[in-house]
Amino acid sequence: MNTSPTSLVDMPVDPVAAVMHADPYSFYAQLRAGPPLMWNEKLRVWVASRADVIEAVLLAHGALRVRPAAEPVPRAIAGSPAGEVFGHLVRMNDGAAHQAHRPALQRALAGLDLNAVHAAALRVARDVPMAPLSDALFSIPVQAVAQLLGFADEALQQVDRWMRDFVACLSPLSTADQLQAASVAAGELMTRFEVLTASTPPRNGTLLAAALAESDAGASLSRSLLANLVGLLSQTCDATAGLLGNSLIALVREPSLRQAARTRDGIQAIVEETARHDPSVHNTRRFAVEPITIAGTPLAAGDAVLLVLAAANRDPAFNPEPDRFQLIRERRRMLGFGHGMHACPGQALACTLAAAGLDALLQRQPDLDAIRARGWSYRPSANARIPVFH
Repeated sequence: MNTSPTSLVDMPVDPVAAVMHADPYSFYAQLRAGPPLMWNEKLRVWVASRADVIEAVLLAHGALRVRPAAEPVPRAIAGSPAGEVFGHLVRMNDGAAHQAHRPALQRALAGLDLNAVHAAALRVARDVPMAPLSDALFSIPVQAVAQLLGFADEALQQVDRWMRDFVACLSPLSTADQLQAASVAAGELMTRFEVLTASTPPRNGTLLAAALAESDAGASLSRSLLANLVGLLSQTCDATAGLLGNSLIALVREPSLRQAARTRDGIQAIVEETARHDPSVHNTRRFAVEPITIAGTPLAAGDAVLLVLAAANRDPAFNPEPDRFQLIRERRRMLGFGHGMHACPGQALACTLAAAGLDALLQRQPDLDAIRARGWSYRPSANARIPVFH
């Protein structure tokens, strides 16, 4: 499957606007053809789009951080319950704060039985309404992870609603009302996790039990650990919804993939290639805390770098024939799940959840040609590519 060319008049205006564009990939190719680091005056950031440059940035842990030094928590939520959760997240911290819980979460995620996860996600999906389809993209993976964390089946829909409210605080596009709802949801979720960890031992086989078992003694009472359990749900929400939706679009666009979608292995391959070819996370940022030179370009303390991960995935130096959607690749490489210290330890879980979600959707026998005829757009976002089906 090849991406159709984008005309100059249809080009995105900048790398952030590209996230919601129907076809940003020709624009990304133009970025890669430019300087290794390109200054964007409108966004006030350096832009990296080549795979080798982005890898260098992601590995420069000491000088480049995931948050600005002067604003570890976004000002809009600082001092609120949502801000407390955000401030504890390992993916939003560096150094000691990053290492406090990441190893335990990493070991817990690595020990998951992905076959059991897939089966459980399919069971959860049976109770998720498939209309509207755009909402099901979020509900299937979030409810599956909530169940995996130990929430009872009757609580899954409420956890889903709280999480949909909470993730609004992660977007710079959120309104004051959305930020307030996010703080209410953050408080509720922290309380529910306190109950799960304090009342009775978590159910054996749950991700919650594994995370607590891998943590230090007494970690069950740690606010930081509780916040990172909320973080597992929040990462699932947008990123896995986008991966599931974009995998469905791959099937809609290319009928030749539908034969592969008749088997679990085929669906898994579609999801994993979608994660490279049309990922759910298109960019991320790093912030210089001291002078550093990247790809011959000197950065000053305070400079911001926008890493266009989706452009790097299609760098021909990173993946041969990058614009072709290929179910079988000798070495599939992608940066959408990060790299180095901040590489996402939940990559296998995310792909398994998206594959189970796609399997559940296809079991309802949707009219894929009708979905294509109606079309889709993308949710307003600065970095997440999540389709809205019309």
